[in-house]
Amino acid sequence: MAVMKRSLARLKPPENIGSLAWGLKYRWMSQEQTKLAGKYSDKQTPWAKYILAALDDPKVRRVVVVKSAQIGWTDGIWNTYLGRLIHTAPCNIFMLFAKQDAYNKFLDKKLNPSIRATPVLRELLDVESARVKGNRAGFKKFPGGSLTLEGANSASNIKSDTINVGCVEEPDDCTSNVSGQGDSVGMLDERLKLDPESKLVFGGTPTIKGLSRVENEYQLTDRRTFPVPCHECGEYHVLDWANVCWEEDPALSDEVYGHARIDTAAYACPHCGCLWDDWQKARNVENLIEHIERPEITEDVGFFINELYSLFDGSDLATLVKKYLKAQYELERGDEAKMIVFVNNTLAQGYEFKSDNATADDLREKALDYPELQVPRNGVVLTMGVDVQRDRLAVTIWAWGKGMEAWLVYWGELYAHHDINDVKDPVWAALDRLLLGGYRHESGAVLRITACSLDTGDGVTQGATYSYVRERRKRGVKLLAIKGANSLEAPIKARPKPLDLNARSKASRFGLEVWPVGTQATKDLIAGRLKLEGDGPGRMHTYTDVRPDFYDQMTGEIKAPSRTHRNKKIWQQRSGAAVEAWDCTVYATHAAYVENLHLRKDDWWDVKAADVSQIDLLANNEEIEIITSVGDRPGIDVDDEREVEAVTPEPTPEPVKASTLTITPRPRQTTPPAPDTPQRSMADLGRMMRGG
Repeated sequence: MAVMKRSLARLKPPENIGSLAWGLKYRWMSQEQTKLAGKYSDKQTPWAKYILAALDDPKVRRVVVVKSAQIGWTDGIWNTYLGRLIHTAPCNIFMLFAKQDAYNKFLDKKLNPSIRATPVLRELLDVESARVKGNRAGFKKFPGGSLTLEGANSASNIKSDTINVGCVEEPDDCTSNVSGQGDSVGMLDERLKLDPESKLVFGGTPTIKGLSRVENEYQLTDRRTFPVPCHECGEYHVLDWANVCWEEDPALSDEVYGHARIDTAAYACPHCGCLWDDWQKARNVENLIEHIERPEITEDVGFFINELYSLFDGSDLATLVKKYLKAQYELERGDEAKMIVFVNNTLAQGYEFKSDNATADDLREKALDYPELQVPRNGVVLTMGVDVQRDRLAVTIWAWGKGMEAWLVYWGELYAHHDINDVKDPVWAALDRLLLGGYRHESGAVLRITACSLDTGDGVTQGATYSYVRERRKRGVKLLAIKGANSLEAPIKARPKPLDLNARSKASRFGLEVWPVGTQATKDLIAGRLKLEGDGPGRMHTYTDVRPDFYDQMTGEIKAPSRTHRNKKIWQQRSGAAVEAWDCTVYATHAAYVENLHLRKDDWWDVKAADVSQIDLLANNEEIEIITSVGDRPGIDVDDEREVEAVTPEPTPEPVKASTLTITPRPRQTTPPAPDTPQRSMADLGRMMRGG
């Protein structure tokens, strides 16, 4: 009878019911999940109704919840929405976790107890048997749909069937590059695009300001908050830690809490100054409303809520003040760990590490007035850095002078016409033009690229990049295939590993050596030099007409604690930031180090400068194109986030002579000059020839 009853129930049309109403009607909470076991209630999470309504809205494509601890996101909100889908709107659901351990914890502590406690779900989803009807730990089938749970560290886990609803738990912890194949969250988003009515849900606590994915995603939404009314004046505001206060008693002198009287902790209304105790704060929170900052955005909905809203045990004001004072005590002694946890988990904000690095505005203000693609007078050696993206090549060219002073000569991107992996794509010919062309020096001479470091380490474009380097080894430029070194302590330059002719790697098959680049050390060096003012050794200069995104890209990474290397700070990309110009500068610097420019003494640079000034006299009249323009993305507005179609590069101009004057070098004089004839250097002779 029970089997027949369940079968008949499945034949009924699905109930048209919202997630909150479904939870209040059908859901039960287990003692394994909460101290408040029994029928589901939203009384302690008055904000849940707004988030559940957004999750239910068919017009909403993306929901982002920036949250602290203790606000009932996973068990109270997501599991209610998930239960309603399984019961009344079955579909294919995918949950992405940072690691497998995280989803195992979710299964054991949250999902399975919820299913067991709720009769209508228990009939649809078997969580007791390890393997039944195709089910396994990370895959659950139910009538009309399925639930897949995977870790973000496996590309194969993310690339599979079409899904309808995706959820990313703690996106800040999810892998940004899965096996060299791209961002795990981005890969999930691509899968969802196969269903035009799909929904992507982010629920997470921010980590590091500027690096936090969930904070960045929230900024792209309609940005909703929960203003709370004051019981005294009736004015609404969003709860903020700045309004928490307590009394100081000089008679108290605790090592950690100082003079603070923890029992006086209260919340002060910013409008009337009325002090709220915990009971009053709770009653006010129960009357919160929803505020939408950008109502013109309809498909991307975001919510922000911190622990001051929490009505659960352990989130009272005195406890929060204790957490803060303990964190402040440790911070004053040089340990930021507890303050980071407080800012992240209580305030729901990314922690901002102090830095004295140059900002984009600092760099913009220091730009010099010299033309793009022209080498300033004191620059005498050119190196290039090339970053290979899936659809384009990013390029910087830097000129180096005495003391490793540097001037940017060019920053831009060359877009593939068809496929960057196709060695016959015109983008590689466009790169040849820059790599093998000539660049007018301020003196009138023409310089060529001495060395170029080209990134081959992304694991996807290696076929094309290895082929490109191999085929241009004897073209007059030291072209280096590079990849980032595995060690954080790796030096800027290290010798490539000896080529193993018996190896089966792509590099070996192409007959190459791959140079490891100590990216952390190189970025430290560049960041330090970008802070320097004026002229002289180590300074790095840019030109005023550089493409405007250059400065933002050069400051698109920050140095912050690593999640995988204990007690170490590493350079990390700001969430949503492009950093190709920064990476290209790293590579161009590496090429300069391979040329040992950092070891050259002043007299070497003086000789080099004299040689440059005499290039017209000593040239062999080799025909070479002088690079005066590059057809990358003309007219692009870098502030416009819309996609721009790749454009065909401008036609390559006819080659011209390497010098503006065709002069046959005179044979050197073998007899000493007459006593009354003053000796002249080659530099003097060059000035005479130019009329100087």
